[in-house]
Amino acid sequence: MNEIVEEWIRKAEGDYATACRELAATEHPNYDAVCFHAQQCVEKLLKALVIQTGGHPPKIHDLSQLLPLCPDWTWPVEELHYLSRAAVDFRYPGEEADLDEATEALEICGRIRDDLLKRLRPES
Repeated sequence: MNEIVEEWIRKAEGDYATACRELAATEHPNYDAVCFHAQQCVEKLLKALVIQTGGHPPKIHDLSQLLPLCPDWTWPVEELHYLSRAAVDFRYPGEEADLDEATEALEICGRIRDDLLKRLRPES
C-alpha cells in the first residue's frame, strides 16, 4: 500500500478513536468534539481513497464535494452532509451537539469507515 495512503488512514483512525473515547466519557463529554472527529475521520479516509485511485485531494472539508472524486464509491449524500454540517456548526458558539447528535455522527462515521477501510485495505 502507498505510504501516504497509510498515513492518511492512521490519522483517520486517530480521529475515530478520539470520537469514540469522547462519546464514552462519563465526566464532561464533549459531544461537539465527537461530531468534529467523526467528520475528520471520514474526510481523511475519503482523501486516502482519492490518492489510492491516482487523484489529488483538494483542501476542502465538505464530504459531499469529495464524493465525486472517489471512483466506484457511493454513499447517501444526506449522511455526508450531516457529518459536514455537524463538524462545522458545533465548532463555534451558538450551537452545541447533544448526545443524540453525537451518537448519530459516530454511527454514520462507523459505517462509512468500515466500508472505506475494506476498499483501502482489501487484504485485511
